[in-house]
Amino acid sequence: MSKTAYLILHNGWYTEGTRFGGDADVTAELVFNTAMVGYLETLTDPSYHGQIVVETFPQIGNYGVIPADFESEHIGPSGFVVHDLCEAPSNFRSEGALAELLAARGVVGLCGVDTRALARQLREQGVMNAAIVSELPADVDAFAAGLAGLQLSADVYAVTCAAPYTLNPEGSPHIALWDFGAKGAIAKCLAARGCRVTVLPAQTGASTLLALRPDGVLLSNGPGDPAAYPAIIAEVRRVAESGLPVFGICLGHQLLALALGGRTSKLKYGHRGANQPVRRSADGRCFITSQNHGYAVSELPPGAVASYVNLNDGSNEGIEYPGRNVFSVQFHPEACAGPKDAGALFDEFLRRTEV
Repeated sequence: MSKTAYLILHNGWYTEGTRFGGDADVTAELVFNTAMVGYLETLTDPSYHGQIVVETFPQIGNYGVIPADFESEHIGPSGFVVHDLCEAPSNFRSEGALAELLAARGVVGLCGVDTRALARQLREQGVMNAAIVSELPADVDAFAAGLAGLQLSADVYAVTCAAPYTLNPEGSPHIALWDFGAKGAIAKCLAARGCRVTVLPAQTGASTLLALRPDGVLLSNGPGDPAAYPAIIAEVRRVAESGLPVFGICLGHQLLALALGGRTSKLKYGHRGANQPVRRSADGRCFITSQNHGYAVSELPPGAVASYVNLNDGSNEGIEYPGRNVFSVQFHPEACAGPKDAGALFDEFLRRTEV
C-alpha cells in the first residue's frame, strides 16, 4: 500500500507526496539537481552526503538500476524527491527498479511532488533545511521554525575510504588521490590513462602522502563546507608547498584555495547538474560541465589567477597558481554521466607530472 508523506521546508512551505524506498523520517539540507540523466551517479555521489536531493527532470528511474554506473558503494543523499517515479524500467543493463534499491539501502524517497515548484522555492529563497515526515505536524510553522534553527552539516570523514588502496599497480605515473568523498570515475579516468593510482583516506597526513613519493597529487571532490576542515587544510598546504604537481577538483579546489590564503562562501542554491556553462579565461572557450557544490571560492589566494568563470552567476570555476605546479577547477572533468567537455584536464595534469 502506498504511504503518504510530507516534505516540509524551514520557511513553512510544504507539499504532499508518496513514499518509496525507506520508511524513516529524515531531516537534512534540501538541494536540487537539474541533470536530465545520471540519477544513479547522483545517488551514489558522496558529495551529496547529508542532503535531500530534488530531481527537476520529470521522470526518474526509467532505465532502472545499473551497478556498473555507481560512483561509490554507498548512497550519498539522505532523501530523494522526484515527480514521476518509473516503476517499470526498460534498459538491457538494468538489474532492478530504483524503488527496490532505495528500500534495500534504507534511503527515503518521495514521489508525486511538483519538483519544479520546489526548485523555484530554493532558487528564490536559497537552499533550506527540510524534513520528510509521515504525519503533518499540528503546528507546521512551529515545526518549520525548529528546522530553521538546526545546524546541519555533511562529513568528509563519513564518506572517505577506510584504508589506502591501489588501482593499476603496475602503471605510471604514480598519482596519489586524496579521497575526500571521491567519485569513482576520477580514479578510473586516471587508471585509463595508464596511471598507478593510490587512493588515500581524508585523514592522511602530508608526511605520509609525501613518503609515497608520488609523481602528482589529486585532491578529490567531497561534501560540505570546506572551511569546516581546518586539519585537512593544514595538510593540503604542506602538500601544495612541496613542489609536487597538484590538481584539485570541486571540494579539492576549495581546500587548495583556503590552504593558500583564499576564502570561500556559501552559494544561494549551489550548482548541481550536468549543464553548467563555464568560460576559460585564457582563450574564451566555453565548456558545458557537470557540477555538484554549494560553496565557491569567493576570494582568490594572493598571486592566484582565475582560470575559469561560471557564465550563469560569475562565480569562480578554476584557479592557476603561478610559481607553483598547482591548479584546480570547481567542476567535474570526469563528468559521469556527462558531459565530457573537460576531460582533457586529466591529460593536462599528467603533462605537469612530466616536468
